[in-house]
Amino acid sequence: MHIRKALITCAGPTQRNLPLQSLVDRDGVTKSALQILIEEVAAAGIEEIGIVICPGDQAAYTTAAGTLAGMLAFIPQAAARGYGHAVYCAARFIGSESFLHLVGDHLPISGEAKRCAQQLVEVAAAESCAVSAVQATRESMLPYYGAVGGHRLAKANSLYEIATVIEKPTPTEAEQRIIVPGLRAGHYLCFFGMHVLTPLVMDILGDLCMGSVGGIQLSPALATLASRERYLATELHGQRHNIGVKYGLLMAQFAMALEGGGRDEVLTQLAELLVARERTHPA
Repeated sequence: MHIRKALITCAGPTQRNLPLQSLVDRDGVTKSALQILIEEVAAAGIEEIGIVICPGDQAAYTTAAGTLAGMLAFIPQAAARGYGHAVYCAARFIGSESFLHLVGDHLPISGEAKRCAQQLVEVAAAESCAVSAVQATRESMLPYYGAVGGHRLAKANSLYEIATVIEKPTPTEAEQRIIVPGLRAGHYLCFFGMHVLTPLVMDILGDLCMGSVGGIQLSPALATLASRERYLATELHGQRHNIGVKYGLLMAQFAMALEGGGRDEVLTQLAELLVARERTHPA
């Protein structure tokens, strides 16, 4: 499996402005979240990147991409019909190839030599199948993520055979359907915001879009994928940061700072802030 195309979805009504936000990367350079994602993808050897956006957003995204804008093909999602529909809007761009997919409101951060996207692409190439990155996530965060159930493969602690995919399960539903042996109590395998998907996903999404006039999500398509072909999940050496949740952008910035050369400076300032607050608001 050779992955040369990537797709980043950025058209969600509450998501569209998040990739335009600025952060300071691990090298101390101010960049947009979009630039950070493009660099993540490029480091995985990707040659072409499609960006699904709302109509009218291309100029803002071109500016946010900076010198990397030439790598992008913009794909408008004319109607807000959901995440799955946004992915399907890129069917012509993807063609009959397997592809790397990222969501525009999640930033992957790794302290390893290989970035998260490169790790995922290499796993998919080695296993020759669709692979979704997952992260053990506490129960209270289930309303924000799709989640998977299955079993750990004997040959590798970080690989799982996916049997079930559920979009934003309730705690009761999660406990009944997606318990994965070996995880800490109260934790579930939730999506990382990064997948390598096969062309079959586009066929499944096409059927879903044809059969519905409402919102189309990706998780039902992935559940169908799991029933039709081999589909794995993997835990990466890194963390995802959902910049669309409360304090998400702050935590992503903090995580990036801790991986960079400004780590000591950031920790010193944080300690000073905590000391000052304790003086002003003693326990």
